[in-house]
Amino acid sequence: MTLMRKLFSPLVAATPTVGGQAVMEGVMIRNKERLAIAVRKPDGTIEVQTRPWFSLCGHPWAKKPFVRGFPVLLETLVNGIKSLNWSAQTALEEETGEEIKPWAMALTVAFSVVLALCMFVVLPHLFSLGMKSLGLGGGTEDLSFHIWDGFFKLAVFLGYIWGISWFPEIRRVFEYHGAEHKVIWAYENGCELVPEQARGYSRLHPRCGTAFLLFVLSLAILMHAVLIPALLTVYSPDGAVYKQLYLIGIKVMMMAPIAAAAFELIKYTGKHSGTAACRVLCWPGLMLQRMTTFEPDDEQLEVAIAALKGAVHNE
Repeated sequence: MTLMRKLFSPLVAATPTVGGQAVMEGVMIRNKERLAIAVRKPDGTIEVQTRPWFSLCGHPWAKKPFVRGFPVLLETLVNGIKSLNWSAQTALEEETGEEIKPWAMALTVAFSVVLALCMFVVLPHLFSLGMKSLGLGGGTEDLSFHIWDGFFKLAVFLGYIWGISWFPEIRRVFEYHGAEHKVIWAYENGCELVPEQARGYSRLHPRCGTAFLLFVLSLAILMHAVLIPALLTVYSPDGAVYKQLYLIGIKVMMMAPIAAAAFELIKYTGKHSGTAACRVLCWPGLMLQRMTTFEPDDEQLEVAIAALKGAVHNE
């Protein structure tokens, strides 16, 4: 089976409704309104927990295209943090029976969002100002400023992934990430859910959250390059400091619609991954997954299969 056939083989048996993430010594799989977390315990057994998917899209308006993207991003963050917390307790056999309290979850999500905005909005903007002061770029009205801004966004993103991949614990998570993708491919192609069947599939998947983040960054680069100069022709604050604070604030507010557009784009490419145009759009995200996924062993595939079976049970 060629690489392209592995990546874009037709979905012959299962609707592509499942997704997930790697956790500590395990995998979380979501299927519609249900999720399952499977973790390999120190004694070698696999423990599986199923629970409802925490959703922020209960109201019909929140499920509409180009609205649902940002709430889905937040609810994915909440469910991911809860799954990571449970997996850490289970993998280390430190069962406390306690979930993260609502106020602690709110602080964790808020901190995560603020940290992401600082890394991918504020820091690249300041770097681009630094390039202007060195005479290597223009002001915020110039295309060169936004080229530098986009370059620094991608550099921070890729550098962060590359840096953490050197930690043995993170490498294990990335191996489980690969296991998650292989098992989902096997499920979507109607294969028997055993390691021997899943092993032959690609560890890369077009609906991966890594690809979503790349879509967000790419759309942010394009929209900032077009909209920021246009907005400055309408209103530009007096004073250099106020002007930069104004622009950073605009960029922060743009992240919600950018995330919503990226969500629709990745859903579209996931449903039409067999077309030439979608293959081109998916290719950068798939290449990026070579950094965020590693080949799993059969024991890790067993854990991913346990999570998938828990998520799709009784279907």
